[in-house]
Amino acid sequence: MSNKDLSKQIIALVGGESNVNSVFHCATRLRFKLKDNGKADKAALEKTPGVITVVENSGQFQVVIGNNVAQVFEQIMKETSLQDAEKNGKEDDSSESTGVLGKAVDIISSIFSPILGALAGAGVLKGLLALILSLKWISATSGTYLILNAASDSVFYFLPVFLAVTAARKFKANQFVSVAIAGALIYPSVITAVGSTESLNFIGIPIVLVNYSSSVIPIILAVWVQSSVEKWFRSIIHESVRNILVPMFALLIVIPLTFLAFGPVGSLISEGLASGYTWLYNLSPLVAGAIAGAFWQVFVIFGVHWGFVPIMLSNIATLGYDTMLPILAAAVLSQAGAVFGVFLKSKNTQLKALSGSSTLAAVFGITEPTIYGVTLKLKKPFIYACISGAIGGAIIAVGGARAIAFSLPGLLALPTYFGTGFAWAAIGIVVAFVLAVILVFVLGFDDPEAAATENASRPFVNQEITEIDKEMIFSPLTGTLLPLESLPDEAFATGAMGKGIVIEPSSGVLTSPVNGTVTTVFPTGHAIGITSEGGAELLIHVGVNTVKLKGKHFHKKVQEGDKVEQGQLLLEFDVDAIRAAGFVTATPVIVTNSAGYLDVLKNTGTEARNGELLLTLIH
Repeated sequence: MSNKDLSKQIIALVGGESNVNSVFHCATRLRFKLKDNGKADKAALEKTPGVITVVENSGQFQVVIGNNVAQVFEQIMKETSLQDAEKNGKEDDSSESTGVLGKAVDIISSIFSPILGALAGAGVLKGLLALILSLKWISATSGTYLILNAASDSVFYFLPVFLAVTAARKFKANQFVSVAIAGALIYPSVITAVGSTESLNFIGIPIVLVNYSSSVIPIILAVWVQSSVEKWFRSIIHESVRNILVPMFALLIVIPLTFLAFGPVGSLISEGLASGYTWLYNLSPLVAGAIAGAFWQVFVIFGVHWGFVPIMLSNIATLGYDTMLPILAAAVLSQAGAVFGVFLKSKNTQLKALSGSSTLAAVFGITEPTIYGVTLKLKKPFIYACISGAIGGAIIAVGGARAIAFSLPGLLALPTYFGTGFAWAAIGIVVAFVLAVILVFVLGFDDPEAAATENASRPFVNQEITEIDKEMIFSPLTGTLLPLESLPDEAFATGAMGKGIVIEPSSGVLTSPVNGTVTTVFPTGHAIGITSEGGAELLIHVGVNTVKLKGKHFHKKVQEGDKVEQGQLLLEFDVDAIRAAGFVTATPVIVTNSAGYLDVLKNTGTEARNGELLLTLIH
């Protein structure tokens, strides 16, 4: 569908414009803060043409679009009265608590994501310029080099100014005052004084001068403090002079404090991050490369990859290079190789088309369409890509490859790796890509509709058209609904056991979700298996690792082989006692034979009540 139609469809399926607190976008996703996530039809959104997947993370309802996200977002702005939350500093307008890690990731992503394009583009240009200079195509004293070097280096040199703008939006501070603070940090006379041996002081307090060009943390700390200073002065200064006096006091207080405290402390933090990473890397480059290459895309899935951006930038600012970025290129190209393998092997026309376009995006560093649209859904290709990324990353790390500028890991970033270990970077990237293609093509995967394609190719003779058959699964517990991916148990969270949903129980009364037969009752009572009359094989597993309780706090009410009716009591357990013992009580309800169904539709609400509809199985 067109971008206009897609934007209308998305707004309707997130619960309408009235259900949206705020919305902005990053490189591939629309990031909504909804008033009630339960009003959004996640299942319908994921099936909408043009939507790759939907992710609920860090308090955000994220609709993954891919490279076309900016055009879809622009249509949303035209078709609704909503405003760009990122530009208006409102992207965190949500009362939902996301935890310390979630808030930290949200802050970092909000500050860095708007400038990643400029950083990546300038980084590639900087790498190309270094390559051209080494080949002696231009002279370092020529006017051509002077202009191109300024074009490629300005973003990095004036990085505090760029971060001042995005941090001001995030912390709701005056953007122009924030830029003035950043400008003071890199003011020409200040930069000159850094190299001077003369000691300076501010009203008698010694000043520790640091070169703040290309720095990251000092300006973020300064703008954060600025937002509080401005808020306090706005509350006590009369509105007739507020627009003049509040900026004056902010500049008067924050700039000296930054030079005296936040700046040196921020620089120490930056240097500490760079030194800490370098120390870990030097312990064993091979292990560091293998781990980063294998798990980088896992970090992307959970959104915590943003936490590494300040470390990379700090490495480049303090060391002049970063060793993590070339390793991550292997992780990215391995996903590109895996999805290309799917493109070559799949017999599903739609999957083949999606894989082809996703390959191109992944090669240039955008892997979210690849992950959510193809490899993660198929599971095996994602695993093959992680293995290939680990091997490629280890090769790159052992070879000592370095990035001289920041850029998004991908094929376009190759010029930024020119210099030490460049050949190893190229070898590692090729190995990661080719090995992923081979693993996917040779070991294969479950082609989702290969069988359907076979049936469709047969002559249409005496085929009966039947209605879609559905089976209802009712909730065995009362509590809060959570996605399967939230469970801290890989076997369940990855869907390896089957599709399903998680209930965080508010009481310990567990009833049968269907009419059927009890096929399994674990001796410890923590898990029960049931086969419904319709053939659905269900596993209800109370908590994570609760088998270690050896039956304590569990009271079984049925035995294997018992015929049960929907709503019949199966098990009682002491929720509070299990939690007090240090165990997670979140309970997955899994359809272990979900591969035999066309789809497993989940309750889109946030709460489950015993006996209410939980899952719908489509035959």
